Amino acid sequence: MDNFIERERELAALDRMLKRTEVGGRAGRPGRAVLMRGRRRVGKSRLVEEFIDRSGLPSVFFTASAQSTVETDLRLFIEAAAASDLPGAAAMAGQSPRDWDAALHLLAAALPTDRPSVVVLDEMPYLIKNDPGFEGTLQKLFDRELSRRPVLLLCVGSDLAMMERLNDYDRPFHQRGTEMVVPPLSPADVADILRLAPAEAFDAYLVSGGLPLVLEEWPRGAGVFDYLAEVVADSTSALIVSGERSLAAEFPADAQARLVLGAIGSGERTHSLIGRAAGGLPATSLNRSLQLLSAKRVVDVVSPLSTRPSKETRYYVADPHLRFWLAFLGPYVSEIERGRGDLTLARMRQSWTSWRGRAIEPVVREGLFRLREGGVPDGSGAVGGYWTRTNDPEIDIVAADRGPIAKRITAVGSIKWLENRPFDARDVARLIVHRSQLPGADDTTPLLAVSRSGAAVDGVPVVGPEELLTAWR
Repeated sequence: MDNFIERERELAALDRMLKRTEVGGRAGRPGRAVLMRGRRRVGKSRLVEEFIDRSGLPSVFFTASAQSTVETDLRLFIEAAAASDLPGAAAMAGQSPRDWDAALHLLAAALPTDRPSVVVLDEMPYLIKNDPGFEGTLQKLFDRELSRRPVLLLCVGSDLAMMERLNDYDRPFHQRGTEMVVPPLSPADVADILRLAPAEAFDAYLVSGGLPLVLEEWPRGAGVFDYLAEVVADSTSALIVSGERSLAAEFPADAQARLVLGAIGSGERTHSLIGRAAGGLPATSLNRSLQLLSAKRVVDVVSPLSTRPSKETRYYVADPHLRFWLAFLGPYVSEIERGRGDLTLARMRQSWTSWRGRAIEPVVREGLFRLREGGVPDGSGAVGGYWTRTNDPEIDIVAADRGPIAKRITAVGSIKWLENRPFDARDVARLIVHRSQLPGADDTTPLLAVSRSGAAVDGVPVVGPEELLTAWR
């Protein structure tokens, strides 16, 4: 498979930003900044490298580290700039700036003035963590120096919450950078890249999470267990390594948060059951860990969608790849390393159907919300689920005008993601009963079914893998 896949939309967006530096700006300020964010291992750095290679422009690429100090960051930054192809790179060799103000002044002097260039500050949240004054220093130098040159400044970060806050009203860099989100590759991208039928493409998406590194090593046309059989025979597989590296970067010293995340990844969803599975953590420690996981966007916190408020909060691992890794790979890496990946694979086969049935639910809801035709009815501003403490009822799909507390329920649905098991009359009867128990729904509320294997019943609209995949086209 090619080393670089998809991302044409993102490359086109960067090209547009670059052209703005070429045509200049008002008051002689052609410089532009982009605040690029995306989950770890999603391919942000690789995207930027490809963009620079295609542009052929002089550039400098600096990557910060969570383990470094300000002094180390400055030294490595100067080394990266001195080794770059910027016109003034040679003048930076041997320099020892005492702070970021001096270092960025040196950078500005090294940039070309007669043609565009690219400056990349990768993992920028680490720079801010190591030096709280960095953000203000960058803003000052951007306003006074960098914006006056035809430079595209790419500030890249995996801490989603922090990167979003950089553009807040009370932050130094407010309105100076264009926000850009690099998402994982979509189920439709996965289908195209791996040349898989829609149903198999969703399986591959649930395992890979749309991570380019994983898809690069996935053989084209291979089903999920064909690929997993190769994975469990190689402890250096991207599928195995990506999960551990992501956790190490997110929680380098927070063992409790990783413990709580492991409990959620194992399938626990409620506050009490997560605490119990995490070894009986005290409520204060559990709450702190859940708040941290939510703030980092590693865990989604969801509530039942209906016309009544509910306190029945549940927690889900946000990233599909990490969800799979926590359930099937992370706890058993030592097993794979000692050559018993066959045990790991057997465990996956045994639990795959039930795990997939849960894991596909948020993907289906997103797809239904995206679908222009054949999804949820017009006027649906939210798609979620509904449950009670006893899970009676537990409804897979609830569409409403808004969430989490709706004024009007627009549809109620069920997901049956089984092989050779179509949606049938029993499922319709169960869905009708559950609809009667949903606050805000009545006999006139439309029904909807999502089925991997079609339907054996008339009168209820059915969305299959083929239709659902078009939501990402």
